[in-house]
Amino acid sequence: MLHVLFICGRNKWRSPTAEQVFADWPGIEVASAGLDPVSPEPVGPELLAWADLIFVMEKSHKTKLSKRFGASLRDKRVIVLGIPDEYRYMDPSLVKLLEARVSPYLDTVSARSS
Repeated sequence: MLHVLFICGRNKWRSPTAEQVFADWPGIEVASAGLDPVSPEPVGPELLAWADLIFVMEKSHKTKLSKRFGASLRDKRVIVLGIPDEYRYMDPSLVKLLEARVSPYLDTVSARSS
């Protein structure tokens, strides 16, 4: 089982949407978190240790993540999706964008687990 973590700034719209969209994807377990300490689920070393694959929404998220948790990111793959903060939770346009940008990374996992 591959553990996939989605991260955005406040864990309010983009990363929870991604978690919901990919919750039933075969062969993976998903979670979401935010970089802001007041996020409903803030990023921390334990969550990063759990994750096998990490998706961030913006390049600035990867930079902040690396600065704050560099040691926890060793041997971790962090992928920047390039999705700006202009969508609400489960916005159909956001769902479509997430499916297009994340699915190629997860298709190989699904193929291996079947």
